Amino acid sequence: MPDIFTSAFSEAINFTPLHVLISLFIAFLAGATIAWIYLRTTKNGEFGGTFPITLTLLCILIAMVTQVIGDNVARAFGLVGALSIVRFRTVVRDTRDTAFVIFAVVVGMAIGAWNFWVAAIGIVLVGFAAYIMSRRINAPKDLGPLILLTIRVGLGQDPDSLTAEILDAHLEGRKLMSVSTAKQGTSLNFTYEAHLRPNASAIEIVKALNRIEGVQEVQWQLHGFKGD
Repeated sequence: MPDIFTSAFSEAINFTPLHVLISLFIAFLAGATIAWIYLRTTKNGEFGGTFPITLTLLCILIAMVTQVIGDNVARAFGLVGALSIVRFRTVVRDTRDTAFVIFAVVVGMAIGAWNFWVAAIGIVLVGFAAYIMSRRINAPKDLGPLILLTIRVGLGQDPDSLTAEILDAHLEGRKLMSVSTAKQGTSLNFTYEAHLRPNASAIEIVKALNRIEGVQEVQWQLHGFKGD
């Protein structure tokens, strides 16, 4: 049988315990660096509380998987089949987050294959690009944190006509995210995503909205801290 087939299905593993320990520790440092880059290039309040931790763990796990697979094609197909049963239901809110997931995966693969220079150069260049692009995108406006604002009004009330003046004065980039019924269908909940304007106060927004006739309840929270 040709060597290409025998080597592909070989059971030999070339990594010693010391090699595994070193590579996984480096993967941990690289994952922590990727998480730090993500936090530094993300505006306050726009990231999930566990996402940076996920990036760190993902980098370590991919480095482990890369070492388990090695050059063994059969083992690679076996891992693909085993991991295919996993289903992730969390929706990535921003396509930029997907790029960081791929970033962590590629760096973890490079470290697992002992291509440390590829990982190091990639972290530097991708981190630099993320920093430059975040500065350019965020430069035009000095926005406050991203929030979720839920307003409950009576059935048949138009929340825009009731609250538009106050919301426009305190919020920037307001978007309607969801509408749901409450109190057995007698009320409606309208949830908005928006940035606080500079010097705007969340407390003042809640107070002003509560004084409007027809508004039954107001809830305010930072986006990304719902336990998602």
